[in-house]
Amino acid sequence: MTVTYSSQVANARLGSFSRLLLCWRGSIYKLLYGEFLIFLLCYYIIRFIYRMALTDEQQVIFEKLTLYCDSYIQLIPISFVLGFYVTLVVTRWWNQYENLPWPDRLMNLVSSFVEGKDEQGRMLRRTLMRYANLGNVLILRSVSAAVYKRFPSPQHLVKAGFMTPLEHKHLQKLSLPHNSFWMPWVWFANLSTKAWIGGRIRDPILLQSLLNEMNTLRTQCGQLYAYDWISIPLVYTQVVTVAVYSFFLACLIGRQFLNPAKAYPGHEMDLVVPLFTFLQFFFYAGWLKVAEQLINPFGEDDDDFETNWIVDRSLQVSLLAVDEMHQDLPPMERDMYWNEPEPHPPYTAASAQSRRPSFFGSTFNISLDKEDMEFQPDLEEQEGAHTGIIGRFLGLQSHDRQSPRTNSKTKLLWPKKEVLLHENRPKNLGGAGQNNSDQEDSKAWKGEDVFKSAVLYGRSGYHSAPQTPLSHTPMVFPPGQSAPSSLRRISGIDDPVKDQSLEPATPRSKNFELLPENAGASTEHPEVIHMRRKTVEFNLMDMSEAPEHLREPHLGQSTSNIHTILKDHGDPYWDLENRSVLYSNQGH
Repeated sequence: MTVTYSSQVANARLGSFSRLLLCWRGSIYKLLYGEFLIFLLCYYIIRFIYRMALTDEQQVIFEKLTLYCDSYIQLIPISFVLGFYVTLVVTRWWNQYENLPWPDRLMNLVSSFVEGKDEQGRMLRRTLMRYANLGNVLILRSVSAAVYKRFPSPQHLVKAGFMTPLEHKHLQKLSLPHNSFWMPWVWFANLSTKAWIGGRIRDPILLQSLLNEMNTLRTQCGQLYAYDWISIPLVYTQVVTVAVYSFFLACLIGRQFLNPAKAYPGHEMDLVVPLFTFLQFFFYAGWLKVAEQLINPFGEDDDDFETNWIVDRSLQVSLLAVDEMHQDLPPMERDMYWNEPEPHPPYTAASAQSRRPSFFGSTFNISLDKEDMEFQPDLEEQEGAHTGIIGRFLGLQSHDRQSPRTNSKTKLLWPKKEVLLHENRPKNLGGAGQNNSDQEDSKAWKGEDVFKSAVLYGRSGYHSAPQTPLSHTPMVFPPGQSAPSSLRRISGIDDPVKDQSLEPATPRSKNFELLPENAGASTEHPEVIHMRRKTVEFNLMDMSEAPEHLREPHLGQSTSNIHTILKDHGDPYWDLENRSVLYSNQGH
């Protein structure tokens, strides 16, 4: 039974394929048989003249011409030109089909939104759909020869029932020297608004949905009008046509089989029927004919759109949906799968082979071993469990690991003296009395907690924090005013300072000064000779997080004036130290 059924299916498919292959109506044979017979006749006439009518000298000249045409015929880019042209035509053809105005969605909205089973409500719904069908007919009448022949004048539309005599008079009264396919859509919009004002449409949201769908159909009609107005440039069509026909004119001479006795390359055989040349003509010329047929799908050819059928179907279906089917619903009842959570519709014997199980995904059948399905501990979390979130964010590392690499960017965050030590600069810049201070300062920077021992502007992330100032210099306020609490919190001030003004330097302040050029010149580094003395006084507030070499014992609101030595040129480190330095006297 199965074998018999399979053979029947195979015979049916073979029969449908043969019918499709040998079909005459709308086929390529109907389009090409004339050109193909002319090409075939010309080919054999030239062959007969070459073999029978020419002398030996004339045959030699013809053979040279044949070889010349056969070698240069491939220079014609027929595949590229024709392929691009056909792609453009087919895309345009399909877009025109997608813009055909089908009223199905609009009739559903009219049937559900416009209420009233009385005569007024029925007339309102039918009039709305008649306006929609009238707009479709007017645009199809403008672009399709078949519809125009069916309705050659507006009076024919009146007699066909698409338009009343009063509407025809109104249309003539508003006539313009333009296509009037858009007028029924204006009537539709105004009548819909009137229905909403009269209470036939309950909500303005429903009216908006109805008008949006109406505008969609109006846009499709406008697209059809634009496709009919703006066609493919004639120059492009002529180029493609000339390229195809010139190619096969050259084939009439270049594809002739020459005398095998003369041993021309590629002409070892003498065939009567050039099979592949005929197939090439069939494909290329057929491709061109297909493109010519699809340029205007609203004609009267076999493969053109059935626009008259679309007109009939749209009118019948739309009037039925808004009239007889309005609020005409079958009674509700339980379906046959009421108590079945997984309904299984049955299959017939002819469709049983197409039953397939559900598709769960391409990885559904992958199998893993039990050991491979066990979760593994995260080694990175175990190794970095002692580092906090802030430490990981700031990139800090514990001292038992390898020290971080240094580069030109990380050196900018080092204290001044460590930079000098790193670059083998002289350590003694201020005499023997300052060596002890330098040693104490270097010890402070080599503490256990690098982050807490660094100055505020030297901490990692200082310049990227959203609430930190752009310069490490503390902000200076007029006498008698205090810094806001938010600035104290940002700058790291522990105790509130009442007086934030700059004070003159006192003997208590630490002065970092360069020695005179004549003092100890034999022991100074050569680069120190080029440095001149520059002292800038800072009024530093008491900062709990500042390094020990910048801290000063104080009571209450005492401050320290620090003289910083700046360099004029040369080192980028000193250039960073020179930025945004504020100096203010007590009188300012």
